Amino acid sequence: MPNYDYRCQTCDHVFEVFQKMSDDKLTDCPQEGCSGLVKRLLGTGGGIIFKGGGFYETDYRSKSYTDGAKAEKSANKPKKDSQE
Repeated sequence: MPNYDYRCQTCDHVFEVFQKMSDDKLTDCPQEGCSGLVKRLLGTGGGIIFKGGGFYETDYRSKSYTDGAKAEKSANKPKKDSQE
């Protein structure tokens, strides 16, 4: 569940709410004594965060792809000359 930022259009109070994506947007300012309307601010949303090492593009390649890449790599290697 992502965090959403809101700003009151009356008192400029900015606050953050942890809610489901399917929940309705908030409409009323939670600030005491203010009954202004709030507007959801644009944000980064609920991005995926990968923690730890080892999250690489090539981690989830198919076996046929990795075999083909190895063959291509060995074909591109320069051949050593035996005339030294």
